[in-house]
Amino acid sequence: MRFLLTLALLATAGCSSTTGDDEEPTIATAFYPLAYVAEQVAGGLAEVENLTQPGAEPHDLSLSVGQTATVARADLVIHQAGFQPAVDETIEQNATGAVIDAAATVDLRRLPDGELDPHFWLDPLEMATLADSVADRLAELDPDNAGVYESNAAELRGNLESLDADYRRELADCERRTVVVSHDAFGYLTRYDLEFAPVAGLSPDAEPTATGLSQLQTLIRTEGITTVFTERLASPRLTQSLADDMGIGTAVLDPLEGLSPETSGEDYLSLMRQNLAALAKANGCRT
Repeated sequence: MRFLLTLALLATAGCSSTTGDDEEPTIATAFYPLAYVAEQVAGGLAEVENLTQPGAEPHDLSLSVGQTATVARADLVIHQAGFQPAVDETIEQNATGAVIDAAATVDLRRLPDGELDPHFWLDPLEMATLADSVADRLAELDPDNAGVYESNAAELRGNLESLDADYRRELADCERRTVVVSHDAFGYLTRYDLEFAPVAGLSPDAEPTATGLSQLQTLIRTEGITTVFTERLASPRLTQSLADDMGIGTAVLDPLEGLSPETSGEDYLSLMRQNLAALAKANGCRT
C-alpha cells in the first residue's frame, strides 16, 4: 500500500526525484528557518518549497495530498525529526530523494529534564552549521554548481557570525538578565547570558499551572521586569493577562518558527535583529 501511494503521488507530481541535466534541484523544507537556509544556500539554483505557509503554526502542521506529493518528488527534503510528527511520517512513507534531518546535523540543547530543545535556529551559529550541511548535499545532487553552493553557505555563515557578534555586544551590559516569554522557545539565547522564564512549556499551546503563574508574578516583582513578551503565531491571552495583572507592558519576541502575514516581507536576519532590539530595550541594555 505504501509503495502504491508513493507511485500515485509521484504520478500526481508529474516528475521523479532525479534531477535531470537541465533541471534545477527541488527542495522541500518543513518550516521557515529551514526554508531560509535552503534559499540562501541554493541562491536561485534550486526550487525551494516550504511546507509551512506564512501564518500557520508549524507544530500543528498536517500535510495535504499536494504537500505530500511535494515531499515525494523533491530531490532534497529538509526537516527536523520530532518537531513535526506529520512531516516525519510523510517523509518516512513517501520521500524518494535525499533527506537532511536538522536534529542530526546541529547540536541540540538538552533541557534539565533530558528532553531536547528543538529551537536551534535561534542560535545563529547552529544555523550556519545547517547551511554547511545543505551546501554539501546540494553539491552532491548538482556537482556542476558545487562551488556556488559552497560560496553561498560561506556568505551566509559570515552574516550569521556578524549577527552573533551583535547579540554579544548589545546584550553585554544590561540592567536585567531575565526575560519573561510566552513559551519555552528561547533557550538557545541563553548563550548571551540571558535567562528565560516561560509562561508555557515547549509547545505554545501548553497551559501554565497556577503555581507557575504565581512564581512568575513574584519574579516580575523582585527583578523589576518591565515587559512580558508575546508571539505573533500564538495567542496572547495568557501573556497579556499576566502583563495586565502586573501592570507592565508587552512586546513581541518572535520565535521564528514561521512567518506571519505581518512578517511575510521580512527574513531570518531582519527578524532576529528585531528580537535583539526588543530584548535590549526591555532589559535596559546599554551599548
